[in-house]
Amino acid sequence: MTTADTQALLADLSARLGLDRVVVDQAQLITYEVDGSFDRGHPDGVVFPRSVDEVVQVVRCAAEYRLPLIARGSGTGLAGGAVPELGGLVVQLGLMNHVQELDLLGRSAVVEAGVVNLIFDNQVRRHGLFFPPDPSSQRTATIGGNIGTNAGGPHCFKYGVTSNYVTGVEVVLSDGRIIHTGGRALDIPAYDLTALFVGSEGTLGIITRAELRVLRDPPAVRTMLAAFDSVEHAGEAVSAIIARGLVPATMEMMDSSIVRIVEEYAHPGLPLDAGAVLIIEVDGYPESVGPQIAEIEATLRECNVREMRVAQSAAERDRIWFARKSAAGAMARLAPAYYLVDGTVPRSKLAQTLATVNQIIEGDGFRTGHVFHAGDGNLHPLILIDDPSDRALIARILETGRKILAACVAVGGSITGEHGVGIEKRAFMSLMYGPAELSLMWDVKDIFDPTGIMNPGKVLPPREEVVASSTNGQPTDSASVIHLASTVATSAAALHVAAPESPEEAAEMLRAFIDAGKHVRIQGGGTKSALQPPADALLSTECLSGIRVLAPEDLYVTIGAGMRLEDLQAVLQKHRMWAPLASPWTAATIGGIVATNANAPLRMRYGGIRDMLLAVTVALPDGRVVRIGRPVVKNVAGYDLHKVHVGAHGTLGLLCDVTLKLAPLPRARATLIALPRRVAHALEIGATLAQQCLIASAVLALEIADGGSWLSSLPITLDRRPTTLLVYTAEGLAEDVNAELAAVRAVLRNADIPVVQIDAPSGNDLWGAFMNAVHPDDLLVRIGVAAKDIRTFMQRAGFGGHESYLTDLAAGQVYVRAPAPHPDDAARILERLRAAARTLNGYAIALAAPARTRLDRWGYTPDALDRMQEMRRRWGAGGLLNPGAFIV
Repeated sequence: MTTADTQALLADLSARLGLDRVVVDQAQLITYEVDGSFDRGHPDGVVFPRSVDEVVQVVRCAAEYRLPLIARGSGTGLAGGAVPELGGLVVQLGLMNHVQELDLLGRSAVVEAGVVNLIFDNQVRRHGLFFPPDPSSQRTATIGGNIGTNAGGPHCFKYGVTSNYVTGVEVVLSDGRIIHTGGRALDIPAYDLTALFVGSEGTLGIITRAELRVLRDPPAVRTMLAAFDSVEHAGEAVSAIIARGLVPATMEMMDSSIVRIVEEYAHPGLPLDAGAVLIIEVDGYPESVGPQIAEIEATLRECNVREMRVAQSAAERDRIWFARKSAAGAMARLAPAYYLVDGTVPRSKLAQTLATVNQIIEGDGFRTGHVFHAGDGNLHPLILIDDPSDRALIARILETGRKILAACVAVGGSITGEHGVGIEKRAFMSLMYGPAELSLMWDVKDIFDPTGIMNPGKVLPPREEVVASSTNGQPTDSASVIHLASTVATSAAALHVAAPESPEEAAEMLRAFIDAGKHVRIQGGGTKSALQPPADALLSTECLSGIRVLAPEDLYVTIGAGMRLEDLQAVLQKHRMWAPLASPWTAATIGGIVATNANAPLRMRYGGIRDMLLAVTVALPDGRVVRIGRPVVKNVAGYDLHKVHVGAHGTLGLLCDVTLKLAPLPRARATLIALPRRVAHALEIGATLAQQCLIASAVLALEIADGGSWLSSLPITLDRRPTTLLVYTAEGLAEDVNAELAAVRAVLRNADIPVVQIDAPSGNDLWGAFMNAVHPDDLLVRIGVAAKDIRTFMQRAGFGGHESYLTDLAAGQVYVRAPAPHPDDAARILERLRAAARTLNGYAIALAAPARTRLDRWGYTPDALDRMQEMRRRWGAGGLLNPGAFIV
């Protein structure tokens, strides 16, 4: 692009937006040459759009001239993600700073990209809610920037990272097209493109708006400081706390170097002779935080703690956190600048990795201190820089950073936990991923940004450095592999049945079948395959089973996709752990649950499947085996490709093994079953309860039109056979459960609704029994709308007296069961439900239907269906893999 072209473009934008919102002055542009990193570029101009329509105008103008576009929030990024390395136009989104909607009932919000994190958090806290992602730059960082880097913060250990709270995004693509991914109606039938955009650092499109989840602000918090002789002892204490089944809100660690530096700088009263200091914070109901702290104190005494201080007031708590937050400022007293390294390791590897990191830094002749998120294994060595203008020195420091991150990867970690890749770490991506994985990421870049103008040069290493061919070994003769498959085949000559025993064998079989032009069906336990059309070949995951790695101290497990959930939970229970998943069917496999995104109501307590999935191994139809993700909670290295397989119904590849985040078994669980006389009353009171919940794992309303014989399979004693139930389950620490259910009882008592309390079953057991009661000729439909719209949907749906339904009030989902309808009636019922859902931007899909029923199972067209189809074409061999299984 010539200088004249650039000037013409900027003049055009000035005419469209106004001279005050297009910056071309060279002195003013200096501000936008850098972000919080050491990288530097030079923008051709900066624009300040106020709306998504203005962003579209900017993008279309830039696309005409192939001018790079760099989305920017507050410029607090630490990896060079907002640096205009190749010139171009910086799109500063700070004027798009409105919270457009705050839904207190559904605990969701719609915010523009330029909203500052802390301002948003303060706004929702006024309503008793909070936004968990809290990066250190929270005071100035924008929501768009948080989404771009999938930001974390101290509370990630308990509450997760930004991606766990983004349910949908509005994005402007490189051709000026606006797409919406996800939404407040959960589990929309589409590939999880939201997961791709979160953490993509503006390389796929410009995010202009997001739909966010928020949580109830815990009513009580206690904070303590504990000192140890060494980092090793502090790390052992972290593991011991987790082993007790406790999940503190934060566990932050500072080593002796930082302790001394901070104390000299801010005088917060830190123990100068300590080898390491832990800051531990717990939250919950007032009844639970005291016992939590007491149990942690007892645990620490068993772990050679030297000193413990529990904050007795808000002022003392602020003083403890002031010490932690003073680290960066304190380092600035010792040198003009510092380099903050960002790597993540499994938490049990913290001490080992820290020792290695210290050897690397000392060997390279630098000074450092360590402050890190001990709960989630996120290391942050701060390396002092005596002369930031010395480019040779900076190069040496960056090489030291590379060695540190290589050490993190060597123990199963990531090159970045929360800062992103940007310019700084793109050359390090090959430390984590091979050519096969990187080529998939380049596919994603090409699909969403075919002209390459969206933040070019960030995240991915140059295309030419990615080996073109990433197949595993030499192509295998199709006939020989099909013969291998037939050795485990049934006697049905027309159907090849294969059960691979390894990812590599699965990839070879897939490639052979696809090369032979055969339609391949993937099957786990077969519990969700009723509506799938026939195929030429069946690939079973029954031999891809068993536990590969079980790391209870690091809260993860890697299992073969063919392992039954029931069998996995039995093993985990011995370690007082579980995977917070549920299924109505005993034959359900882990792979099947992930592939169909089959969430249970307990998602409101633990998050959805996408939130628990840390890594996958996938066999692709072209014979490649790819391993994506890492067994750590915080990993923002590249695109979250593993999450795209959640709900993809096996159309992009065969899940071979899956790594899941674990949780301690809840110490207590109890359920209240209320008996309102009318379903409208149940929905009204249930909505009130859903707003109050802190530790609920189910808030359900059931209308039972079939007599409820299936209830007899559950240990529930009721005075009468009800037609309407309101079910509330809470689980966690006993003190929290008792406090929450006492509050729920009070609401129900004021509403004059009789209540029965039971220890078992839970609301998720009731959900499972309702689903399992479906007969082969029944129609079962799942509807999704925003939680706030549940009651409106129920009014518009016009239910008849023959349909039973279960409403998940927190998730905004309704399950409807119609007993053995005529095929024509089944189609009419589905369309009636679908029409009501569409008016609320929701959907309705058929999970089961009578034989010979001709209906559109999905009835939904995603915004970016063409991009989904292109992904499938590139990775899923067109329509040959799991044909008819999904919307694409």
